[in-house]
Formats: sequence, structure tokens, C-alpha cells
Amino acid sequence: MSTAELTDRQRWTALVVLCVGMLMIVLDTTVVNVALPSIQNDLGFSNSGLAWVVNAYLIAFGGLLLLAGRLGDLLSRRGVFLAGLAVFTVCSIVCGASTSQAMLVGARFVQGVGGALTSAVVLGMIVTMFREPAEQAKAIGVFAFVASAGGSIGLLAGGVLTDTINWHWIFFINVPIGIVTAFFAARLLPHDRGAGLRAGADVIGAVLITSALMLLVYTMVKPAADKGWGASETLTLGAIALGLVALFVWREARAATPLVPLRIFRSRNVSGANLVQVLSVAGMFGVFFMGTLYLERVLEFSPLQIGFAFLPATLTMGALSIGWADRLILRFGGRAVLIAGMAMICAGLAWFTQISADGNYWVDVFPAMAVFGLGGGTAFPALMTLAMSGVEPQDAGLASGLVNTTAQVGGALGLAILATLASTHSAALRASGSAEAEALTGGYRLAFVVGLGFALGALLVAVVVIRPAGAPQGAPAHGHAGEPEREPVLSS
Repeated sequence: MSTAELTDRQRWTALVVLCVGMLMIVLDTTVVNVALPSIQNDLGFSNSGLAWVVNAYLIAFGGLLLLAGRLGDLLSRRGVFLAGLAVFTVCSIVCGASTSQAMLVGARFVQGVGGALTSAVVLGMIVTMFREPAEQAKAIGVFAFVASAGGSIGLLAGGVLTDTINWHWIFFINVPIGIVTAFFAARLLPHDRGAGLRAGADVIGAVLITSALMLLVYTMVKPAADKGWGASETLTLGAIALGLVALFVWREARAATPLVPLRIFRSRNVSGANLVQVLSVAGMFGVFFMGTLYLERVLEFSPLQIGFAFLPATLTMGALSIGWADRLILRFGGRAVLIAGMAMICAGLAWFTQISADGNYWVDVFPAMAVFGLGGGTAFPALMTLAMSGVEPQDAGLASGLVNTTAQVGGALGLAILATLASTHSAALRASGSAEAEALTGGYRLAFVVGLGFALGALLVAVVVIRPAGAPQGAPAHGHAGEPEREPVLSS
């Protein structure tokens, strides 16, 4: 069955299948984070070794997203999605059954490969199934909710599974979800045929970009986080990664059949939206990572309480992403909605910069979570729409992979910078005689300030770089009064 032959009910059912697959990938990250202490005690990980339970997954996942998205265009997005589900599900079994450190870390790396294959093509499939503007905006809103709010559900699930059973079940729970999703995906997702490997069989380009992204993610999650951004190892590996990126761009500009046609970056809105993605996700880690640490170490919340603490943001994101974001985008245009959403995200981060060591959840955290949820629920559906706007149908998988790649790079960048700054500042405060809670809170406040800087940078890019739909790429960013913008919609 092709995309054109799908009925309305079949398309929306297929969307549910895609989003369940994506939700499984999103949940995995936060579920694992909650269970890390239990994994460390059971398998005897050192503190540095324990980080590889997360890092091994992130390196494979972030490094392969762009390649996976392009393979979907060249082979079959449906086929790549199903292959990713199979790899992810099998590796979840191995992770859950792990009895040694090496077994778990190795399985997590391959699980990252499956996660990249699964998630890289989802957005490309959505925009080719939903061509009509209102439907596409609504479908992207559902996807944005799952991608952005699923992490909080993971905190709840991780706390429940770890506390009531054991850490092995945070991986085993993926198995029935993966099997059921694959069963329905094989029957409901439309069959598609890619352009063929000859249209982009650039092996050299594939090696360059995959190596560059893996090395870049590794540099940010390991030496940069452990030794600082000025350390010789960080600078050397970062320079090599950027050099590989430069070689990749040089290669793609000259290859007869490039893996990544550079035409995708000619759209000011596509390039601008991905830059906003990097900066905004880097800033958001101030909420989801440092916020979690503040609740746990200063306010002494349990993992389950932390999950409930994030619900205001999650529920607000969900209500806006699914119920209102599509209408706002159609009425005011993606650019205007993105700018308003980013302004609210900045306001939420600004509130977090005022936390105190003797803080109260309802005063210091809840208002910020509510405002943050409002911002995320409006900004991210608009951001996804802009990132996919004007992209040729044959490049939809590539654009989808690019959106996921910039999110991963932004997350790794934010984690490395914010964690390093918070840790260093807290240590300095301890050395000067501050109490433990005061020292920790001071470090987290600094991280929130820097996260706010990232978010303000994203807001500036949205204002300066992104243009209203229909405006020339070099034209001033303004439209006619009373005329709503219309984002370009992919056709198939």
C-alpha cells in the first residue's frame, strides 16, 4: 500500500504506530538515568565506568542519525524503521540480561544503532503521509509532544520499575512494546521505495560524517565533561571532529551522487530551525538535567517524586502540542509561534536562576515548569514544521535525520558545558566554606544562567534568521497585517 492509497483512518493509525516507536526510544534515556545507581551497585561499575552505560548509547545514536535518515530516502523509510525496531528490541533483551559491565556497555552501543535507525525516519514519514497543512501541523504537534515530553514519563516509569522490581526491567519493558509496534508497523505503514543507493552511494561521505559525529558526541560527553573545554584532549579531539566535518562538506560539494545533497541547507528556514534546535536543546538540559539534580540532592526528592515534579511541564506541553499548536501555526505561522514559544522557554529558565538552597517546590520549581511547558508546547511543533518546510520529498528522511542529529548534538553540548560549569562552581563554593546545599545550589544556578544564554541565542536566531513563509530568503522578516503565514508542505 502506497502513501496515496491510505485512508484518513489508516494514516492516523500509522501516526500512532510511529509515535509509539519514537516514545520507546525517548523513554529509554530517562529510564536508564533513574536506574544508574542500582546498575552501579549490581555490576560494580566505577563512577567513570558507569558513564559509559549512557555514553555508549549516545555516541552510536548521535553519530548515525544523519546517515540513517539518508538511508531511508535511498532504500525505504519503512524498511529502515522496522530494522531499527528489530535491533533496538533485541538489544533491549541483551541489556536486561546483562551480567557484566562489558556485556551491558556493548549492548547499549548496538541499541544506539537501533535507536538511530528507528527515530531518524519518523518525521520524514509523517510529513509525506500528511500533505494538507492543517493535518500536517496537527501530526507534527503529536510527534513533538512525544519527542519532548516523553522523558518525564520515563522518570516515572524508571522510578516505579527500579523501586518495585529491579533495574533489568527498564530494558525488558521495551520488548513487548517493540514487538507490538513492529507487528502493526509492518501492516499499517505505507510501502515506499527509495531512490536507490546509486542516487547517493557515497561511501567516503558516509564514513566521514559518521566518524565526525561520533567523535564530536564522544568529545562532548567524555573529555569535555570530565576534564573541561580547555583540556588538550578536548581541544585535539574537537579539532579532529570539526576537520572531518569540513572534509565531509568538501566531499559532498564535489561528489557526483552525494550522501547528503547540500541543497537541503539552501533553505534559510531549514538551516535556521536546526540552529535553533541545537541552542534550545542545549539550554533545555538546564531544566531536565540540572533540575533533576536540584530536586534530588537539595530538595531530597525520590525518583518517583521527581517524575511527578516534571508533570506540569509534561502535561502543558501535551495539551498545547496536540490541542492548540497546529491551530496557532496555521493562524500565525511557524515563525511567530516559534518566537513566542522560545520567549516563554527563556522566561522559565530565568525563573530557575532564582532557586535557593532552602527552596520550596511550589515557589521555586512549579511556576517555572508551567511556563516552560507552555513554551515547549508551542515552540517545538513550530520548530519541527520549519525544519521540514520546503524540503524536497526525496530528501524528507535526510531532513528528519538532521532534526534528530541537531537535537542530539545540542543535548550533548548542553550536558557537557552545564555539568562542567555546575561541578566546578560548586567545588569552588565548598572550598570557600559554603555548606553542601548552598554549594550545589550555586552550581545549579550558574548552569541555569548559561542555559538561559543558550535559549536567548536560539530566540535571537529565530528572530533574525527565520523568515515568514512565502518571503524571499533574503527579505526582511515581516508580513502583511492580517495575513497568516502558510508553511510549505511536502508532497509525495
